[in-house]
Amino acid sequence: MGETLLDLKGLSCPLPVLRANKALRGLAAGERLRVLATDPASVKDFRNYCETTGHALVAFSEAAGVFSFVIQKKADAPS
Repeated sequence: MGETLLDLKGLSCPLPVLRANKALRGLAAGERLRVLATDPASVKDFRNYCETTGHALVAFSEAAGVFSFVIQKKADAPS
């Protein structure tokens, strides 16, 4: 399992969530995406996004105005 870094600092809502969603589509189930964002609205946005999509928000932190989110892609639905 790997972790991909997506630096979205400076982008405003809804761009961080939209770009993270696009990046997650390219990952395998169980892989992690670390997103860096500076928009304070992204905290609520990513929590809601993960709750809605079923991806897991496994870590969240903030340092010097930069929010870090680690999202684990959910398992693919069985065919």
